Amino acid sequence: MANVVVIGAQWGDEGKGKITDLLSKSADVVVRYQGGVNAGHTVVVQGKTFKLHLIPSGILYPATECIIGCGTVIDPKVLIQELDQLESLNVSAKNLLISETAHVTMPYHRLIDQASEDRRGNHKIGTTKRGIGPTYADKSERIGIRVIDLMDTEGLRKQLRWTVEYKNVILEKLYNLPPLDPDAVIEEYLGYADRLRPHVVDSSLRIAQAVRQKRNILFEGAQGTLLDLDHGTYPYVTSSNPVAGGACIGAGVGPTIIDRVIGVAKAYTTRVGEGPFPTELEDEMGELLCKRGAEFGTTTGRKRRCGWFDSVIGRYAVRINGLDCLAITKLDVLDALEEIKVCVAYEIDGQRCDDLPTNARQFARCRPVYETLPGWKRSTSDCRTLDDLPPQALDYLKFLAELMEVPIAIVSLGASRDQTIIVEDPIHGPKRALLYDKGSQQAGVRG
Repeated sequence: MANVVVIGAQWGDEGKGKITDLLSKSADVVVRYQGGVNAGHTVVVQGKTFKLHLIPSGILYPATECIIGCGTVIDPKVLIQELDQLESLNVSAKNLLISETAHVTMPYHRLIDQASEDRRGNHKIGTTKRGIGPTYADKSERIGIRVIDLMDTEGLRKQLRWTVEYKNVILEKLYNLPPLDPDAVIEEYLGYADRLRPHVVDSSLRIAQAVRQKRNILFEGAQGTLLDLDHGTYPYVTSSNPVAGGACIGAGVGPTIIDRVIGVAKAYTTRVGEGPFPTELEDEMGELLCKRGAEFGTTTGRKRRCGWFDSVIGRYAVRINGLDCLAITKLDVLDALEEIKVCVAYEIDGQRCDDLPTNARQFARCRPVYETLPGWKRSTSDCRTLDDLPPQALDYLKFLAELMEVPIAIVSLGASRDQTIIVEDPIHGPKRALLYDKGSQQAGVRG
């Protein structure tokens, strides 16, 4: 039995959906612990593509229980659309459970998010405009609507009538937008409540029961470490805590039940939205990575900014999350390259910097210090073991392991489930982990 947290080790979009889907095969319970519909996970199974925003990727396994935890914010309209999508693809959602204390994204949240981001002009954050930040803000202000409130018809009518009128003042006076009709909002959300009611539970209690039963639990984060509200590249961050520590709060469990933490990172780096990006490639190479990696957001369709692998943010992710191992995704995107660069440090005002600056202005001045490795000029998409990889590809992975000082447990070589090398199963224990050997100062393979 093992309870494992899966987190993004970069700026999100690392391929967590596929890795969670893979690990869900060994999990009894999968818990989504933060974020909202600003997250997008794409999973390809037997030629079918599933795009999920709220429902945990483990839903594709009929026996796996999937829980949307209290740390998430739920847009019921989008959630119901996902349920309909799964039904149309003959996937049962009977094992989906929703925390009764998760907060609900309302129409005024979306409107305020869109208007606020537009008003920022050159100072925009780059949000998805899906209402996530305002939903978390209402949670902190203690005026939010929770799933349990949706289930209380009369209570919801009273609470929403006051809240909509309160938000209308903001919409009209601050943003010059037309007011919402309280009755229309109430009736719309009562309809959502009827559809979701069978799935609503005390999620913390349900997870505690799974722990007592010694079931394997997988905690799934959205976004990535560098987008964490407290530990990311503020202010260009999300409104919740994607880091491993957020799993305990967002699921309602104590830290002593967590056995392992696996970080997911691309073999290069991408970022969506605004903010500094030291290794960004604004040239033909960046376009090539974007094209080969199909780097467009699952949620918004926005083009992702692409750059070389950044080991500075990687080491930061290892430290902040206490990573036990890594999953490296999209290695195949690099197949066509003659040579590959890796950022091993930064230079700030002529001084070398090996660690991520917490000062946003300093970070904006960071310039990457690169080391260059030879490419392999061979397809890796059909490789299924480490021995199948070209020597240069294996050397590249070893170099990343050396820089990060953490084992690589999984290597992904495409979107499909079977395009994966599982070096070590993080749930069922070590088999053969790619590891940095500190003693010899060389990356090695532990047999």
